[in-house]
Amino acid sequence: MDILHLVDRLEELFNESRPIWFTNNVIVDEDRMLDIIDQMRVAIPEQVKQAEKMLAERDRTLAQAQEEANRTVQLAREKSENIVERDTIVEAAHQRAAQILEQAERDAEATRTEADQYIMETLTNLEIEMERILNQVRNGIRTLQHTQSRASLDPMDPFAPIEDGE
Repeated sequence: MDILHLVDRLEELFNESRPIWFTNNVIVDEDRMLDIIDQMRVAIPEQVKQAEKMLAERDRTLAQAQEEANRTVQLAREKSENIVERDTIVEAAHQRAAQILEQAERDAEATRTEADQYIMETLTNLEIEMERILNQVRNGIRTLQHTQSRASLDPMDPFAPIEDGE
């Protein structure tokens, strides 16, 4: 399940919660909240796995680029060795092989840089989202703790939440 969907469900649960009069506190359905948190715990490792897949894909792409560069260099060497013509033709082949090698290395570096940037952005977004979720969970816990401590301090308080004896 998508972590953002779970965050939306957690926020929806919060918005559906009953407010406690004269406070900034709400009463949250504990079972539903814990169920959503459990689902988040399952979803987060899945997104980490997706990031690992992206890393593996990046490595595979880099390996392919390196293999292509090696093949290109090998082909350039073979061609230059087979040319037994004048020195200018041989020199031109060497220069072309060097250009091909440099271009392949630039392409491989560009691919590596783009993959690293994409992974960094994805992991940074995941970190931000996880921090936001953690802050929401902590706020919910603090709200519940505050509500519980208020009720236990003054059971005769007319503004304390009414327990229905469940």
